[in-house]
Amino acid sequence: MPQHDDIVRLRHMLEYGQEALDLIKGRQRADLESDRTLELALTRLLEVVGEAANRVSEERREKYPQIPWRQIVGLRHRLVHGYDAVDLDILWDIIEQDLPSLIAALEGIVEGK
Repeated sequence: MPQHDDIVRLRHMLEYGQEALDLIKGRQRADLESDRTLELALTRLLEVVGEAANRVSEERREKYPQIPWRQIVGLRHRLVHGYDAVDLDILWDIIEQDLPSLIAALEGIVEGK
């Protein structure tokens, strides 16, 4: 896979991850129970982050072992294939607790730091 394609995928991961964080600003976990659109949007954003991660070449993944590639792709698979059993507590925790560090790492990679 050309290096350019990997950079595009990394940017997609970054952009969709940032959008998920933006959506929860000023929100609480309970909002997922009452706002179906928020739930669906967050789920879809994380699916795309996982799909983009899955499309990053193995060579690029090996270059950045600080990114939990397997877990990100695994989350995507769980969201897509277990669509009827998404645990909203886990979804919220991932966005609130894990996504900020992923975004920071991706920013460093995309910006060449």
